[in-house]
Amino acid sequence: MTEVRDSPTLAPDQLSAAELAERFGMARAGARPPLLAYLRDLWGRRHFIASYTRATTAATYSSSFLGQIWQVLTPLLNAAVYFFVFGYLLATKRSIHNFIGYLTIGIFIFSYMQNAIIHGSRSVTANINIIRALHFPRATLPLGTTAIAFQQLLASLLAMLPIVLLTGEPIRWTWLEIVPIVFLESLFALGVALIVARIGAAVPDTSQFLPFVLRTWLYLSGIFYSIYEFTKHHSHWVRLVLEFNPGAVYPELTRHALLTKQDPLTAHVWTAAIGWAVVAVVVGMLYFWHGEEQYGRG
Repeated sequence: MTEVRDSPTLAPDQLSAAELAERFGMARAGARPPLLAYLRDLWGRRHFIASYTRATTAATYSSSFLGQIWQVLTPLLNAAVYFFVFGYLLATKRSIHNFIGYLTIGIFIFSYMQNAIIHGSRSVTANINIIRALHFPRATLPLGTTAIAFQQLLASLLAMLPIVLLTGEPIRWTWLEIVPIVFLESLFALGVALIVARIGAAVPDTSQFLPFVLRTWLYLSGIFYSIYEFTKHHSHWVRLVLEFNPGAVYPELTRHALLTKQDPLTAHVWTAAIGWAVVAVVVGMLYFWHGEEQYGRG
């Protein structure tokens, strides 16, 4: 009779680290989880994101005499400066109906994206001690900074809408369009914030360079001049590039929702707004998630 022998079981001290981990169901510390598990974990941290948003906002303005009023004052002062320089000195207001409303909407809506991107670039490096001490999906950090920028936008709307009314604009049903516009803009801002957060984690100087890029973007986005009037004597592709630039798309949609007598809205602008939002948030999440294991190392 042939003797059947079981294969010998190796003692733990004879196994490699990977084999030991597999035998006892352990995972490598800091390993990047599958994307769906990562998104579920991110959703589970929504209360932390809300608390982080409130605490950071309170801490930011705690040493200021006017406190969180600066959330409204900052874009208002920027609008006043741009009104003086571009509307008065350079006379860009001549071709624009209700230039005050036009400019205010542009500054407030663009500032939301600008703040989300700048703070997103610092979200990982500014919280490096938390990252090294605690285990959590790192995407909560740029998501939190975007939520802070969104909270500042909501505060700004309390000033923007009365300004629109005081400049003679009537309340219309189209005002409700601001809800999907801000939602799409938020997705776009979050996507870009995720991208620059990963870049900023690898290159800390990113947050120093970004303001120059964003200021150039501001000047190309028709915030204080009419792209329609500016490009009348240029090639058609110049107008298309400027109008379908996301920095111009969301302010322009908001102006058409809140103001009357605006320049004709280019066809497919809503399609562009949806496309920019979806592409940015999908690419941004995948890009940031792919670098999950790198944050806090070194």
